[in-house]
Amino acid sequence: MQTTEDLIKELSGLCGILPEYWDMGGTRHEASVETQKAILCALGINAGSEEVLAEEIKKRRRHPWESFLAPVTVLSCSARPLGVPVYLPLNPGEEEGISLSWTLTDENGNKYEGALLGNAAVITEERILEDEKRFVRILVPCESACEPGYYTLSVKAEHAAKGHNAKTAIKKTCRLIVAPDECYLPPTLAEGKTWGLSVNLYSVKSARNWGVGDFGDLRDLVRLLSKEGAGFVGINPLHAIPNRCPLGVSPYSPVSRLFKNFIYIDMTALPGAEKCKKLKNLITSKKFSSALNRLRAQEFINYERVASLKFEALGHAFEYFYKHDYLAGTSSGRNFRDFTENLDGELDAFAAYMALAEKIGCAFNWQAWPEKYKTNRSKTTEAFKAKNKKKIIFYKYIQWVIELQQAEIAKLAQASGMSVGLYHDLAIGSSGGGSDDWAHQDVIAFDVDVGAPPDGFNPKGQNWGFPPIKPESLIETGYEFLVQTLRRNMKHGGAIRIDHALGIFRLFWIPGGTEASAGAYVRYPSEDILRIIALESMRNKTIVIAEDLGTVGDDIKERLMSFKMLSYRLLYFERNYPDPSFRQPEAYPSMALCAVTTHDLPTLSGYWQGRDIMLRNKLGLYRDEDAMKADLLDREKIRKLLIEALNSKDIRMEETDEMTEELCLAVYEYLSKSPSKLLSVSLDDITGARDQQNMPGVTTAYPSWMRKTLLTVDELKSVSIVRRLSHIFEKDGRSKQTTKQDCRSTG
Repeated sequence: MQTTEDLIKELSGLCGILPEYWDMGGTRHEASVETQKAILCALGINAGSEEVLAEEIKKRRRHPWESFLAPVTVLSCSARPLGVPVYLPLNPGEEEGISLSWTLTDENGNKYEGALLGNAAVITEERILEDEKRFVRILVPCESACEPGYYTLSVKAEHAAKGHNAKTAIKKTCRLIVAPDECYLPPTLAEGKTWGLSVNLYSVKSARNWGVGDFGDLRDLVRLLSKEGAGFVGINPLHAIPNRCPLGVSPYSPVSRLFKNFIYIDMTALPGAEKCKKLKNLITSKKFSSALNRLRAQEFINYERVASLKFEALGHAFEYFYKHDYLAGTSSGRNFRDFTENLDGELDAFAAYMALAEKIGCAFNWQAWPEKYKTNRSKTTEAFKAKNKKKIIFYKYIQWVIELQQAEIAKLAQASGMSVGLYHDLAIGSSGGGSDDWAHQDVIAFDVDVGAPPDGFNPKGQNWGFPPIKPESLIETGYEFLVQTLRRNMKHGGAIRIDHALGIFRLFWIPGGTEASAGAYVRYPSEDILRIIALESMRNKTIVIAEDLGTVGDDIKERLMSFKMLSYRLLYFERNYPDPSFRQPEAYPSMALCAVTTHDLPTLSGYWQGRDIMLRNKLGLYRDEDAMKADLLDREKIRKLLIEALNSKDIRMEETDEMTEELCLAVYEYLSKSPSKLLSVSLDDITGARDQQNMPGVTTAYPSWMRKTLLTVDELKSVSIVRRLSHIFEKDGRSKQTTKQDCRSTG
């Protein structure tokens, strides 16, 4: 007789909840029964009495045999035979009477029909369930779906025997996704390699922006770097965020991953702005100009104030556009209408969310809204949309402006000879109170958060504060939310980094109200997800970089690389453990992006001086002073090891207490000798910044995501380090300019 605990464990296994995990130190951690039960509840599964648990287990064991046709099937385009399984209840000997017919529809509306009668329907597997009922598995041939893409498959099954007449025929429709086996890699990188600059766009200073880096600054950086032979410019996620301190400024905790943050709009390049007198009068007024000058001069970014000024100015620009273009039906007006129609329901939901958030007081948390507005399709919400059409069009207009400016920069990168272009970043999730989760509540698991288990950097673990997607709901909805998220973020980019790529395989779920250490891993349909990423990568001509740092096993890294996803390798972590010496550059994988650091880690200068250690001590993140001193001693050893590594490659450097320009160049020269396809240079490193952009796990005690670059864009043009880097990379075959014909198409 199974106990309640036994039943919970068995059901958890069937639902993809992993019973244990091993940390980086090799210690095994078991998921508690309480944790498993809480996660089951978050999945929408009743984990109450033993009877209910037993019934749920029975139901899941009978699935998919009783489902007839899965809601989605993802196949490799090279699979043979190319077929979709159907499951039928058939007694022995009844096979001859079976009749299967189907219609396969491609994305262009072309239809392909087929049928199987009697023994032509080959049984590939059979199963006798607990009640002695026999089910068989038959493949529906889909050879017409030989091209990668998205298809709709409708299948009908009938039986000629008694009791199997047309009235009881089974009919069902599913989505079929046929995907390539590899992600996109441009011809220029098949045998070659390149470099680029990674920039936290919000942090960029210039004389023309409004106190936060924008698309105008990005345009200038593309021009500068393309002249120096760079293949890409990498930027932080551009996702929509609340733009409020302290918890609403992280680009990795967005309101939406489908739409962008208007704070990046170049206000000097609004369509038709030169004709709008109200906008001109506002921007040239003494009060407004003074406000902009203060924002530019401030040490840290004032997100609220920048957003407020841009919102006001965009309001004037929109009023002019609405009257003279939208209603008048000009080419710009038609372009805007086409943009909104192509995005259909997703943009409508986002715009409605933003309008509601404004009405309710800019509360970017729908869970705290009045009950009547808590769903996108409620009668009250629909009435609000009808009553506030112009306001909703305004929020759509903002996204259209972003689209225009992004497209223009992507075309500039292509025309300038960049082999990759813009390198985007995709956050692992979005805020539970945001628009994505408001519009897609059917696929979101609430009352749990995503995070990471305890490790050396975060002894208590990490809670990232956003809910996960339910794996089963992702499947039930044909992966549509995943497809849209990838598509929106790959557009206008030659590369994309998928943050926390381990999440393709499993995510660490933390029950609400518990410590991060109480979490457990939940498995995801990784093979399907990998193939969908590959399909969208090929369609958008976008290189995929999988952020595979931390506790990512070699098996997962190999699987990612088998899909031609580039690994993510950081100098700080590329060591010959247990020997702490630095890995030689030639030992780096070819299919990788290599870099020194990231936004979550110290800059090269800060690392060299141990500023991150001193900061963590100041913030009380060490258990005692001895632990801090041990890290400082270890850092001294690491510095010596790095100097030894440089000298081993004939990059002659002497030990020094300060990070100099010469030493910075030497470190990047060391990385450049690797065969890695991409090398990412941090803007903060080459400008000598000492403080990192983000301090994980800290909210108000550190100005995360608020730091500005030490140099303006114009000052960067006048310093020699970019030119010197270019010469170093050119020697290693990274700085060769490509022809326009070699560049990726922007579509």
